[in-house]
Amino acid sequence: MNVFVTPAMLGQVVISGILSGALYAMVALGLALIFGVMRIINVAHGPLLMLGAYATFFLYSALGINPYLTVPVSMLVLFAVGVLLERTLVFRVVDAPELSSLLLTFGISIALVNLAQLLFTSDLRSVEYLTGSWVVGPLALSKARVVAFTVASALTGLSFLFLQRTRLGKAIRATSQNREVAMVCGIDVQRIHLVTFGLSAALAGAGGALIAVIVAIQPEMGQIWTFKSFLVIVLGGAGNYPGALLGGVLLGLIEQLASLFLTTQLSEVVAYVLLVLILLVRPQGLLGGRQT
Repeated sequence: MNVFVTPAMLGQVVISGILSGALYAMVALGLALIFGVMRIINVAHGPLLMLGAYATFFLYSALGINPYLTVPVSMLVLFAVGVLLERTLVFRVVDAPELSSLLLTFGISIALVNLAQLLFTSDLRSVEYLTGSWVVGPLALSKARVVAFTVASALTGLSFLFLQRTRLGKAIRATSQNREVAMVCGIDVQRIHLVTFGLSAALAGAGGALIAVIVAIQPEMGQIWTFKSFLVIVLGGAGNYPGALLGGVLLGLIEQLASLFLTTQLSEVVAYVLLVLILLVRPQGLLGGRQT
């Protein structure tokens, strides 16, 4: 536990928080998309990320492919998985009570974790690539986290360009704002749901591929990412896509600041306390509700 904080330590915390925050924001954007368009809280979002991590591990360990070159592969695989899940299961609970969608996605989450345990066992797996840090003055920048920040920022930026500039992206935003009006305007809402769930899974897959180079992989790793993604969208405002960026960076900074003054175990509790406080004080999030 550190008591006296030097400027160098504070700078390290800020940089580390921003590096982590970009990854949080990208992963949470996928969850925000589903909530905004389909009004579903996808509890299986983290396990989908876990599948992306295992896809990278397999491609790297079995085929020797550069882990960062597996990012688009993981995205394509998870997009297909997302489309399959939406077409076979998720579409049934789009207009159902919220408890139905929670139970369904929770069941999908359990199934994905059990599948990973069956295929890869519960042993910790790792992708030993790009270890070490770059030293810039008093700061030590993890190479893997810097690359993850760069890729995550690029993918998040491309996602926003897609939503703002393309015809399909505008249809997704229109459906998020008002599904009934979108249908009247001729938008195929079912197709939008399909694409949205696929895109969300693809972003989770990209997150998993990047995380695989940073931390050890195991079947239960996705659960904490579901929670963190939920916390990010609560911070930024449910259905508020730009809010996911703010929420991700804030969560990263708060986690790093907490680690300065608290033990590892206690610093992990900070996120849970933060979630409760936000829900009590400002349940609409820092940037308010739906803004697409």
